[in-house]
Amino acid sequence: MIKIIWKKIIAYVFLLLMTIGLITNYVTSAQSTPVSPNISTPTVEFEIRGTEPFWNIDLSKQAIIFSTPSAKKQTFAYLEPLSPVGRTPDSVRVYKLRGDNTLIIKKSNGCSDGMSEIEYAYSATFILGNKVLEGCADKK
Repeated sequence: MIKIIWKKIIAYVFLLLMTIGLITNYVTSAQSTPVSPNISTPTVEFEIRGTEPFWNIDLSKQAIIFSTPSAKKQTFAYLEPLSPVGRTPDSVRVYKLRGDNTLIIKKSNGCSDGMSEIEYAYSATFILGNKVLEGCADKK
């Protein structure tokens, strides 16, 4: 009788160790599996920043993402910008976003965020509902 109990205990311990080994192998291989090169992260075309209050927009052809330190990110679908009549497309871009939201990026002779010594090549105005936010932009 004792032999049967010991055989069962040994079988259970063996199964437990095998299960732990399989789980460890699965977790280790999942952690070291490289990300597929087909999965692409959005290429940011413009980084737009503003101060007083602080805000940020990452503009890519996949999405336009607005964020602030104090609020949840808002993602807008990318739409081709309106181009100015009689000027180069790079001089001003107007993005009509969903709702009453508009983003304007304008080529400037130097835009300063008021906090650093960095000179940006573009100024930006973001109209978020009834708020008008001004900042600077860099083309990436």
